[in-house]
Amino acid sequence: MNPSMAITEAPGLFTANGLTGLIFLVMMAVTLIGGLIACTAERLVRSVAGLIVCFIGVAALYYFLNSPFVALMQILIYVGAVCITIAFAIMLAAPEENKKNGPAGPLSGPLAFITAGIVTIGLIVMAMRAKFTSLPKVNGGSVKEIGIQFLTSYSMVFELISIVLLIAIIGALVIARAGRSK
Repeated sequence: MNPSMAITEAPGLFTANGLTGLIFLVMMAVTLIGGLIACTAERLVRSVAGLIVCFIGVAALYYFLNSPFVALMQILIYVGAVCITIAFAIMLAAPEENKKNGPAGPLSGPLAFITAGIVTIGLIVMAMRAKFTSLPKVNGGSVKEIGIQFLTSYSMVFELISIVLLIAIIGALVIARAGRSK
């Protein structure tokens, strides 16, 4: 038998590639279900909970793609900051009235479904035709190198982001101090 000819096994669920694909599909399903809950929930609190699930699914996808730092930042920034800020905004806002809005029109649902289907099919066709090449690593991708880049090459962006966050915190405090009466 020729040693250069490798014996290939049929892909199965209990192989390394099969389990990797299954984990990826589960993470993708969690992301999509969270996004669906965020978009279709009738109550804002449930929408925020769906958004949190969606962001955690995206963080899991980042971790799956071998970027643990980006996954951690996804959880810290989007789940820990953005979603909690939205939750505080909901708590500070005036209570909802039990007024239900009717549908926008008889064609709004089917038209949205057809549009989403066309976009999805277009993205699938584009992904199937694309040639995906792996890029060489520019650097080791370590957290230390990212920190050095933030504090040297990208220090102005880093400082601007901190100023924007400070303004958002001051604005939240001003709104909270005024209370619901205003």
